[in-house]
Amino acid sequence: MNKKVAFYTLGCKLNYSETSTISRQFTKGGFDTVQFTHTADVYVINTCSITDNADKKCARVVKEALKFSPNAYVVIVGCYAQLKPQEISLIPGVDLVLGAAEKFQILDYINDLTKQPKTLIYSNAINHTKEFVSAFSIGDRTRTFLKVQDGCDYSCTFCTIPLARGASRSGTIEDITQKARELGVSGFKEIVLTGINLGDYGLLNGKRAYEFLDLVKALDEVESVNRIRISSIEPNLLNDDLIDFVASSKRFMPHFHIPLQSGSNKILGLMRRRYRKELYLEKVNRIKRSMPDCCIGVDVIVGFPGETMEDFVETYNFLNELDISYLHVFTYSERENTPAAHMQNPVPQSQRAQRSKMLHILSEKKKHSFYKSQEGKNSEILFEGDHKGGFMHGFSKNYIKVKTPYDPLMVNELVKAKFVQVDAEGDMEIEEHTKAFIY
Repeated sequence: MNKKVAFYTLGCKLNYSETSTISRQFTKGGFDTVQFTHTADVYVINTCSITDNADKKCARVVKEALKFSPNAYVVIVGCYAQLKPQEISLIPGVDLVLGAAEKFQILDYINDLTKQPKTLIYSNAINHTKEFVSAFSIGDRTRTFLKVQDGCDYSCTFCTIPLARGASRSGTIEDITQKARELGVSGFKEIVLTGINLGDYGLLNGKRAYEFLDLVKALDEVESVNRIRISSIEPNLLNDDLIDFVASSKRFMPHFHIPLQSGSNKILGLMRRRYRKELYLEKVNRIKRSMPDCCIGVDVIVGFPGETMEDFVETYNFLNELDISYLHVFTYSERENTPAAHMQNPVPQSQRAQRSKMLHILSEKKKHSFYKSQEGKNSEILFEGDHKGGFMHGFSKNYIKVKTPYDPLMVNELVKAKFVQVDAEGDMEIEEHTKAFIY
């Protein structure tokens, strides 16, 4: 009987694509993949380290895994594993910790599942991690997250990602377009491009080989793919040519996620961000002129060291006036080996929590307003397979979550329909008689 392996992923979509790639290695190695809640011989936990809470989650997941299978072999990979392997080795039940490069040779390290007295650690210094390793997710029949870039050369004062992921590096346009073509042929209707600093795509062996727009134009010609989304892009790398191309493209969706982090130029300077809020406003206005119905998501950090109430109010007012669709709110968390951890005037935790709550409420208002602005309009929706209570969900081109009575024929299908109204749960309802399949 084949050995069984289960996976648990913390963090970003890039982590999910890499977990999926690692799982396929196990399948080729003769393992059967089971749900995390089932008994397994091996548990692989892919970690995040963007906040202190993300670190703590790792230990909780290990504890849960051992409840299902007390004698299982537990492997930790991901950003936390690269940054703090010794700390992870002290978590009861962990057998193996693999660094950023080693995780993609995971089967070479676990051929013998015998538990050792001490946790094994294999992790080179991050500056040795220079190879780009392709990855894509296959857990969802409808969409896949395709990794096209890894690492980051920026030096934001709050961020550990360069320490965990290494320098910026990319796949070739030829390899990525071929993979996209194969994914489209295999049945995926939508591809989401992922990376650590996606707009910096194009560095091969430390040298600039392409621009991100070159990749976007090449992918727009891949006929087997219906839809492509850009997961997240820095405002200083979102140039006008890219915005204009997306506005007129065949496959790229009118949806941008653009990190802001703060609406105060003082705080942006302390964060060592490569733009000011005036540039951000300019990008949002440019998008909305080209694509009035475009969905725009925003990352923002509250409670950064030195952020006074006046600075926060400046951020709040800036976001409130922006023509955006939703927020991803992060509460600042001190991270070791970052300049921000040693800055003066830390914000009390209670104030961080209060500010986070205020921005979460603002996000709901922004989302509701954006959805209301779409009522009465026709759209194209890609429906997913998950359903409960007799309803299924899908997403429009501009990332509006749509709810409709379950119909198995609509799973992983593109359907044209008219938006009617936002329901009590915040989802968009569609007019039943307007539904039409797109062939």
